[in-house]
Amino acid sequence: MSVPDDLRYSPDHEWARVEEGLVRIGITDFAQDNLGDVVFVQLPEVGTAVEANASFSEVESTKSVSDIYAPITGTIVEVNIDLADEPQRINDDPYGDGWICIIRPSDASEIDGLLDAPAYQALVDS
Repeated sequence: MSVPDDLRYSPDHEWARVEEGLVRIGITDFAQDNLGDVVFVQLPEVGTAVEANASFSEVESTKSVSDIYAPITGTIVEVNIDLADEPQRINDDPYGDGWICIIRPSDASEIDGLLDAPAYQALVDS
């Protein structure tokens, strides 16, 4: 299982990467592995306001449907439209081509409240 050091993580298994004041969001390698083969992603709408820890999307796999939770509060400014036709990108490259959306944070300091890589690794190991 991959846990990149340059990301922050939520206890709900989402990752967050800060990029020039915006935050790219996806689900972790651990999450995609537990879901199994992803067959559908409900993408949020650009312009949607999201609240930290609130569901904003769903991922459907061959095993189940799982909510995706916003790790921070903000507004969605971009979605990965490629997931509409190729949802398996989440399985193939969860930290790269499998990203879900980009959020403009309401409070950039919220990112500091997320788990770093060692803390997330400890969470999944427990």
